[in-house]
Amino acid sequence: MRGACHCGTVQFHVQLTDGLNTARRCNCSYCRMRGAIAVSAELKDIEILEGEEALTLYQFNTMEAKHYFCSKCGIYTHHQRRSNPTQYGINVACLEGVSPFDFNEVQVNEGRTHPKDSATGSGPSIAGYLRFFPNE
Repeated sequence: MRGACHCGTVQFHVQLTDGLNTARRCNCSYCRMRGAIAVSAELKDIEILEGEEALTLYQFNTMEAKHYFCSKCGIYTHHQRRSNPTQYGINVACLEGVSPFDFNEVQVNEGRTHPKDSATGSGPSIAGYLRFFPNE
């Protein structure tokens, strides 16, 4: 599947782990503000075709997750997951022919209490669900 940032500087090809079936959001401090829907891909299954030099890295807190975005248009394209460092989360809005509004319901992972944080990592792993109801 092909993907790109908004301005087209960063272009990539990705083989998703389970198609769009891994669609999810997260309610951690960063994802809450970013608001993207992500799907999973193994690290080896993404190839940056153009614009790798334009990718900017953002990390915070434990510095484990690696969030990449285009330095020209600012769009988040993908991130290496903290909960599973062998995978990337891919922004579905960057995938050709896919929109975040294609999903009627999206699981929201409980990211405020991350499973890797032993003191706070217990409790539910799902915070809830976001639903989209288009106008008729």
